Amino acid sequence: MTQAAAPVVREVDARHRYEILVDEASAGFTAYRDRDGQRVFFHTEIDDAFAGQGLASVLVREALGHVRDTGKRIVPVCPYVAKFLKKHEEFSDITDPVTPEILQWLETALAR
Repeated sequence: MTQAAAPVVREVDARHRYEILVDEASAGFTAYRDRDGQRVFFHTEIDDAFAGQGLASVLVREALGHVRDTGKRIVPVCPYVAKFLKKHEEFSDITDPVTPEILQWLETALAR
């Protein structure tokens, strides 16, 4: 039996998301919109065929690391990202709170 390749996380800027690939197949994504130096994460999804493998955690960790590298800040509207951040305090220095203003802005941004 061959060992599965390590999952690969890539940013797909044109689609405003990070995708996680397993053996070059898309296994899931975390979606965002950018706002004034903030990357607002609003949805994370792992395909059912890849559930239970810890891929959401790998995906979000890589995505948040990339946000840090680009000098942006994180706004965790997505419940999964918010839960991840509670367990991973190494990102607390670049995390901003979710505010009603951000939620209203996000709703407008997603309606376009």
